[in-house]
Amino acid sequence: MARSRRKSPARGRRRWLIPVAVLLCAVMAVAALYTVYLDVQVRGRFEGARWTLPAKVYADPVELYIGQEATPASVVSDLARQGYRRDQDIDAAGTFRAGGSSVDLHTRAFDFWDGHQPDRRLRLAFRGGRIQSLTALDDGDDPALMRLDPMLIGSIYPSGKGEDRILVKLGEVPPMLPAGLIMVEDRNFMDHFGVSPKAILRAAVANLRAGGVVQGGSTITQQLVKNFYLTNQQTLVRKAKEAMMAILLDAHYDKEAILEAYLNEVYLGQEGGRAIHGFGLASYFYFAKPVEELQAHEIALLVAMVKGPSYYDPRRHPDRAESRRNLVLDIFEESGFLDSEAAVAARGRPLGVTDAGSRGTSQYPAFIDLVRRQLKGQYKDEDLTEEGLRIFTTLDPDVQTAAHEQVANGLEALERSQGVDGGELQAAAVVTSVEGGRILALVGGRQARGAGFNRALDAQRPIGSLAKPAVYLTALDQPRQYHLLTPLDDRPLRVELANGDVWEPANYDNQSHGAAVPLYEALTKSYNVATARLAVDLGLPSVVETLKALGYPGDPIPVPALALGAVEMSPLEVAQIYNTLAAGGYYTPLLAIRAVTTRQGEPLNRYPLQLRRAFDEQSVYLLNWILQRVPREGTARSAYLTLPDRLQVAGKTGTTNELRDSWFAGYGGDRVGVVWVGRDDNQPTRFSGATGALQLWSRMMRDIEPTSFQPARPEGIQTLPVRLSAPDDRRPVGRDCDQAVQVPFMAGFVPEGLAPCDAPAAPDAEPADDRDSNWFLDLFR
Repeated sequence: MARSRRKSPARGRRRWLIPVAVLLCAVMAVAALYTVYLDVQVRGRFEGARWTLPAKVYADPVELYIGQEATPASVVSDLARQGYRRDQDIDAAGTFRAGGSSVDLHTRAFDFWDGHQPDRRLRLAFRGGRIQSLTALDDGDDPALMRLDPMLIGSIYPSGKGEDRILVKLGEVPPMLPAGLIMVEDRNFMDHFGVSPKAILRAAVANLRAGGVVQGGSTITQQLVKNFYLTNQQTLVRKAKEAMMAILLDAHYDKEAILEAYLNEVYLGQEGGRAIHGFGLASYFYFAKPVEELQAHEIALLVAMVKGPSYYDPRRHPDRAESRRNLVLDIFEESGFLDSEAAVAARGRPLGVTDAGSRGTSQYPAFIDLVRRQLKGQYKDEDLTEEGLRIFTTLDPDVQTAAHEQVANGLEALERSQGVDGGELQAAAVVTSVEGGRILALVGGRQARGAGFNRALDAQRPIGSLAKPAVYLTALDQPRQYHLLTPLDDRPLRVELANGDVWEPANYDNQSHGAAVPLYEALTKSYNVATARLAVDLGLPSVVETLKALGYPGDPIPVPALALGAVEMSPLEVAQIYNTLAAGGYYTPLLAIRAVTTRQGEPLNRYPLQLRRAFDEQSVYLLNWILQRVPREGTARSAYLTLPDRLQVAGKTGTTNELRDSWFAGYGGDRVGVVWVGRDDNQPTRFSGATGALQLWSRMMRDIEPTSFQPARPEGIQTLPVRLSAPDDRRPVGRDCDQAVQVPFMAGFVPEGLAPCDAPAAPDAEPADDRDSNWFLDLFR
């Protein structure tokens, strides 16, 4: 009988060891391949372009020069807005001291579009409301002009990817920042290999004791990996991947490179749809100044916020943020970064963050929208959103602030005055410089700092009587037929249109003003019928050509209603037309951009002044003479309830049918302002141009303090002293020299019959009968 064969234990073990070994080898191979894959990912992005950098947009820099209108208070205001701080020593850039009639300051170095400007220590002396001298307090020469570093006003980043930062180098930040960050976030950073087993164990014990997650064990390297490569998804697989990538990152790169990357990557806040990353941008976002000028209490606040930027938001939760900041200051003191005296002083300081309306980043979305549009076609979208370009604009922060405040406050006042529900009215405003056509301010709506519909660019609305100056300019450009005193017929008008309809315009007051209204008066008082009849006589295609010559880019249909504003424009397009008038008939395209450079400051593009003669300066001078009378005695005379009487301005009101749109466009010697008031649903507003938009415009212009509009009389213009009759006094003009006005005429085209003021009146000169509508014909013999 055969004996049974027993299995060898070793043989049995071999049978299951082989597949296990194969499986382990496979796992190790997959792990090795996955490690190689992660390694490629880690090195590829870290060594390449680590971040896509949105273009940075800067305001026009403040210039300081001898003879400039300025006071110590106005200069200090500019410095404060730029984040300069008071310091009696002014040893550091970004500091100033003020006293009496002088201001001492230490400017910041900056790479402008035309070269590098080093930091300087200067003294500004003032006298009589002007800068009297600029004196060097350093070893340099006294400068003739000094520019402050421009205000950062926004970034251009792709929609839906609102991630923004300003890159900084480790050697550029205050040493307390990286050192304090390590002490608060990862004390063993310089010693571990990307992960810290001690920290992980310590966090696990704390979490078990608390019965929940109360402490994390992530190192700075792990936090960088999570932010830089991964998502916030909390899973074991993601955490394992994070740890593996942290080890690889630590193996390939030194601690300084990792720490510098973290300084630029860490999330520190939110502004609408835009995430604030890195200490470089956070310094501007919270303190309106560069990171190298941060002080101990400011550094501590930013470090404190790393733990939870939303939870410790200093604007929304100041008490919570202050408590956390002071805890960080305690750590700074314990670590020897601050002595006891300095720590006590820092804990006693206020948070010092700017208010929500003056953060220095993306606070002017409507203007940034305009900048982006003007760059369209010159740069690819990815150039603007990824390459860190520097865009220098024409925006004047003082003018922009005034425009925004008067739109917001003015609309509230208008709504109260008429019992309109709050928030129903909307407005837009544009301010330009007469010289150079620079766009100084642009407000797209009453919520000027909120993104959305940009009414200054996109609200195409009928312009009403703002179109009338084009009609009168067309006439005045024909001196053989028209001059300022030419009689116009304002009696009822009936026009048969090509389609068989009949057009019968009416005046705003529903009154007829006779058959001989002086041309200047018809525009000053904005008479619709006289203007429409004049446009028909001139030929409507001629009026269209005038609008286009002044800068309107459209091609309106030449119908009679065009003369009264039956053409839709945006506030910016209106500003272009009136800028040409303010500049004496010279057209220059309105620009929001001065120059573009690379992130390193290398020039890419300049936007020089473009100028062309649109209209003869003589005819524009005559038109401007009328438009100056509009605020003095015409439809805009309420402007001088707000403006100082000494200030000379010119402009025109505009009102559309059923009071749907309220406009005013006007200018001083150096500033053009356009304001529109209306409703997005196109319902009536209850406001004419004079009772609505003019009120906002007057307050805005008062605040920005333009110079008086006093155009030089061009060659080919002569003046004659003439008595311009009041509406209820129809004596022949020129027969009485009381209240004589110097009326300009084109040389060689002075109408006959005007008696000079120093000549005796004709013996048969009797006052005309009030009922005689042809009294004005007495001018002509």
